[in-house]
This record gives sequence, C-alpha cells and structure tokens, in this order.
Amino acid sequence: MAIYIIVALIAYAIGSVNFSVIFSRKFAGFDVRDKGSGNAGTTNMLRNVGKKAALITLICDILKGIVAILIAFILGKFVQNADKAVLVQIAALCVVIGHTFPIFFEFRGGKGVATSLGVLLLINWQIGLVCLIFALILMAITKMVSVGSIAAAILYPVLVICQVGRDYFLVSGSYIVFSILLALIVLFNHRANIKRILSGTENKLSFSKK
Repeated sequence: MAIYIIVALIAYAIGSVNFSVIFSRKFAGFDVRDKGSGNAGTTNMLRNVGKKAALITLICDILKGIVAILIAFILGKFVQNADKAVLVQIAALCVVIGHTFPIFFEFRGGKGVATSLGVLLLINWQIGLVCLIFALILMAITKMVSVGSIAAAILYPVLVICQVGRDYFLVSGSYIVFSILLALIVLFNHRANIKRILSGTENKLSFSKK
C-alpha cells in the first residue's frame, strides 16, 4: 500500500510544478492566470505571452506526464507484488490532478490536456497519437482548442475499451475505469468552455497577433 501512496504523492508534486505560471512571470513579468481566460495553460500563454513561451510550456507540461509515468514504472520494478499497471494509472491521475490543483500555486492550475497527452503517449502511444490527431483536426476545423480537447477526452475511453487486453498496460479492467476517470477530469476542467461552446461564445484561436 505504501508504494501506491508514494507514487501518488510524487506524481501530484510533479504535476503541481506549473510551468505556465513560472514562464509567464519570467518572460512577461506577470502571472498568466491574471490575464485572458485566467487558465494556467498553453492556450492562454499563446494569447498573452507569445508563441515561444507557449511552445516551451506545452513541451514541459507533456514531459510532466511522461516523467510521472516513468517514475511509477521504475519504482514498481523494485516492489514485489506491486501492480505496475495500477501504479501507472495512479501516477497518471495524480499528475493531472496536480496540474489542475497545484499545491505550489494556490491550487489554481491548468486543464491538464498537455499533461494527459504525455500520459497517453507513454502508456499507449497508438491511442495517444490517435487522440492527438483527432484533436488537431477538430482544432483546425473549428479554430477552438477546447473542442479538440473535449472530443479527444471523450474518444480516449472509447479507444481503451476497444483495445483492452492487447497491450501490457491494458491487461485489466482497471484501465477502463482509469480512462473514464481521466476523461472526466479533463471534461470537468472544460466545464466553462462547454457552456460557451453551447452558447456560441467560445473564443477562437488566432495566430495573427503574436
């Protein structure tokens, strides 16, 4: 039991390192959460700080998910009777929760999309790639990042259900539960976006200013 708690705490701490806040303060001299949508994520960084800062933030947020999963996998190798798949799933959920509610930044974080992408690409790169391409296509069509993110979150558990049993990390039904929980976290974080999409007032992405 101790190993599961340790992995959860490590992953949460990693997720709590909010690079958008760090980089916005460093590159622009303000907290990105005080600008635009108030979200500590890549899209708000793009709109208020610039492309360079947004790209660095995106990469770092993806790496948070990857690092958390790798640590869980490595620690699992040194503990007998530890369920490696469950350890990975706990790390994945906790790193996204940490990104959303960072203990180091007043529990005001981002929506967890980039960090979730890092998790998906490491757990099952095929499913992660499909979700990424699907999201990018919808973003290009609608010019709304939220639409792609929400749709990919919904698609993820569907793909997991279709592929359970074909991959090392998909050997148990717990992965179905995990995929649904991860999707629900992302959808919960986009609840305001969903309301704006339904009302036709959601912001569209533009690269013309910065």
